[in-house]
Amino acid sequence: MRVYVPTTLTGLAAAHEGGSLEQSAAYAVTPALREWYVSDDLEELEYAALNRAAQASLRQLAADPGAPRRRVVVALDVADASVRPFPGDEYQDQASLGRVVLAGPVRLAKAAAVHADVADDEVVTDVAAAVAAVAAADAGDQDAQFTVDGAEDHDLLWYATQEIPSLFA
Repeated sequence: MRVYVPTTLTGLAAAHEGGSLEQSAAYAVTPALREWYVSDDLEELEYAALNRAAQASLRQLAADPGAPRRRVVVALDVADASVRPFPGDEYQDQASLGRVVLAGPVRLAKAAAVHADVADDEVVTDVAAAVAAVAAADAGDQDAQFTVDGAEDHDLLWYATQEIPSLFA
């Protein structure tokens, strides 16, 4: 199963150095995500899961003021048995669709790719604004939500796993 693990450049650097991603939260094409999007196109559904992971990366950036303001998502192929549904009702809110829990740390060597924001001033500025607004958006502030949605105007770039060190330069 393909899963998308949200992280930050700081988290990715630690995983690269230690060899594994310690984070258990991830996103995948779940039955609830399929039902919500009413689509059988796997690429479209995987893109939706990737975008949900990118939103989660914003929240991780908000928790780490020292991390560079770029969203990062690691795409991994893992055994189905190592993925569990997120505890609770997956239908509670749209943002939780596709959320899963990994059974344990995953070796970074299993990564299929890394998706990250480009180190462009405009992108970094928009992501920083979204990070600053994410708590207010979660509380229902529509103006803040508009700012958070602005980060989604920037597509994450695809990086091969051998390019991971170049993301820190």
